[in-house]
Amino acid sequence: MKKGFILLLACFTVCSSQAQITNDYKGRKTRLLFLLDGSGSMVAAMDKSTRWSIAVDLMSRMVDSLRNVNDLEVGLRVFGHTVPITRKDCYDTKLEVPFGPHNHKLFKNALRRVMPLGYTSITESILASAEDFPKDDNARNVLVIITDGVEECGGDPCAVSAALQKKGIILKPFIVGIGSASDEFRTTYSCAGTFFNAQTREEFDKIMGLIISSALNATTAQISLLDNQGKPLETNVPVSVYSNTSGQIVESWIHTLNGKNNPDTIFLDPVLTYNIEVHTTPKIIKRNVSLVPGRHNTIAIDAAQGDIFFKIKGVTRYGRLPVLVSKGKQTDRITIQDFNTKKKYLVGDYDVEILTVPPTKIKGINVKQNRTTTVEIASPGKLQLTNSADMVASIFTMNKGSQMWVADIPQNAGKYDLTMQPGKYQVIYRAKNETRMIYSKTKDFKITSLTSTYITI
Repeated sequence: MKKGFILLLACFTVCSSQAQITNDYKGRKTRLLFLLDGSGSMVAAMDKSTRWSIAVDLMSRMVDSLRNVNDLEVGLRVFGHTVPITRKDCYDTKLEVPFGPHNHKLFKNALRRVMPLGYTSITESILASAEDFPKDDNARNVLVIITDGVEECGGDPCAVSAALQKKGIILKPFIVGIGSASDEFRTTYSCAGTFFNAQTREEFDKIMGLIISSALNATTAQISLLDNQGKPLETNVPVSVYSNTSGQIVESWIHTLNGKNNPDTIFLDPVLTYNIEVHTTPKIIKRNVSLVPGRHNTIAIDAAQGDIFFKIKGVTRYGRLPVLVSKGKQTDRITIQDFNTKKKYLVGDYDVEILTVPPTKIKGINVKQNRTTTVEIASPGKLQLTNSADMVASIFTMNKGSQMWVADIPQNAGKYDLTMQPGKYQVIYRAKNETRMIYSKTKDFKITSLTSTYITI
C-alpha cells in the first residue's frame, strides 16, 4: 500500500472519533450497500479471533460512525448464510437490511443475528443487489463487497459488475478480500472493482476507513495541459469528463488557469474511473483515469499547440472559402477552417485541401508550439464564359500528364462567371443537340490573379 494511502487511512481511523464524518455530495443521496460474505469459511481464524467476528465488530462500529451523516443511507445484503455448505446453494443471498433513514440499529442487529454457514455465491449476489437500490437517477449507489473467497458457483462477478456499472445502476464497487493474499484472489476481483486485501484486523479497519472516505468525500484534481517543455500552460479549450464504464458525461468545462497561472482546481468523485476528452484540434482522449482519494490529483495531458493562419495574396473574389484539414496519414477530416482566420492545432504536421476552383492541396504544414504558421495562396482570377448555344461542356487542367476535372459548365446558352485559381486550363465542349462525338471541340485558356479572362464557346 502506498505511503499516501497509509497516512490517509491512519488519519481516518484515528480522527473519525474526533471529527464528524460528512458527505460532500450535499443534496445528492449516497447509498452504501454492504454485500457481506456469510459462507462457512468466514469462521476461519484471524488475529486471535475469526474473520466473521472481526467483520461484524468493525462494521458495527463503522455504521455507528455514519449515524448522523446527512444524505446517506446504508443497506446490508448477506450471502451464503441460510443454507448449509453441503447443499452448495448458489442462490443463497438475502437483503437483510433495506435502505432507509435511521436504520443503523437494524443493521447492527442483523450483523449479530446472522451466522456464517454456506456457499460463496458472489455473482448472484451482485446481480440481486441491483434491485436493492431504490430508483433514483440522482443518487450515488455504492457497493462494498466483503469476502474471504472466490466465486464457487461458476459465475463471472467481473462481467456482472461491468454490466451494472455500464447501465449506471451502481458506481465502481469496492471489494475487500479478507485473510488471503493469493494471486487468484486479487485477479478474480480486481476486474470487478477497486480491490483491497486485508490480512489483519488493523488492515481491515484502515481499508474500511478509506472506503467510507472515498464514498463520501469528493476529491480535488487539476487537469494540466502540458506544452512541449512539460509546463501546464495550455488552456482555454473545452474539456469533457465521462464515466469510463457507463460512458455517461459527468462534467464539462472550459479549461482555465487560475489567478496564479495554475490549472484551476476541480472536484471529482473518486469512486469513478474517467475518460477525459480535451477538445483541441484534433481532440485528445485520456482513458482510465483513476483518482487517489483524499489528496490533490494532477491529471497531466500533452497538449502543445500552435496556430495556422490561411490567407490569400492581395484581394480575393471568393466569398466564404473553407479549408479541409487532416492529420498526417489520417484520411478523415479533423476540422474545417475558413480562410482569413487563425485556429489552434496540436503541434505536428497537417494536410489541407482548400476548396478553391480547382481545389488546392498542400501537404506537411508544420505547426510549432506558440507559433503561427501562415499558409498563403495566390489571389484568384475570373473566367467569364459565353455559351453561344446550348452546350455540354467541362473544364479541365493538366496534372502530371493527366487531365483533371475542374468544373461543368451550365448547358443553356448564356454568360457564366467562375472564380478560379491562376493556371492553364482547357474547356472541352460540344453542341447539346449534336449526336456525333467527332464534333467535340477544345479551347485552351489561362487564368491570371486579379484578372478576368473572356472566352466564347
